[in-house]
Amino acid sequence: MPSLNETSARIRAAHLLVRSAEEWDTLSEELLRTYDLEDNDKIEMLRESFLATWKSVTRNLLTDPLNTIGITVTQAVHPWGIATLNAAGRTCEPILCSPEGLPPFPKTSDVHGRPRLLSFEEVMTGYNTCLASLLR
Repeated sequence: MPSLNETSARIRAAHLLVRSAEEWDTLSEELLRTYDLEDNDKIEMLRESFLATWKSVTRNLLTDPLNTIGITVTQAVHPWGIATLNAAGRTCEPILCSPEGLPPFPKTSDVHGRPRLLSFEEVMTGYNTCLASLLR
């Protein structure tokens, strides 16, 4: 079974195959600028696109490798979640925003619930924490 470091490296590489870390961070910055404009329609459109981009990497590039090591991948539960990962009865969900200051399930159209989106490196750290809880 691959180690935590090997699995983390594979997840990181899959995301960097699609976009550079700077490009992932630019997507976050564009979405946050839209929140500042308080245009709910545009926020929802960009939010859905942003989430779909992250989720597609896990769904299209990481599901099979994770399944191989006993981690199943299902749809995210949290509105800012990438996927729900399950192994040996444990579940975790890497998310794209800091949970501090937000209710567990923020209303997506509420501009006053502006998230603090995580940087690419912070998302990868969250993935690592999630994996560590599953692979122990």
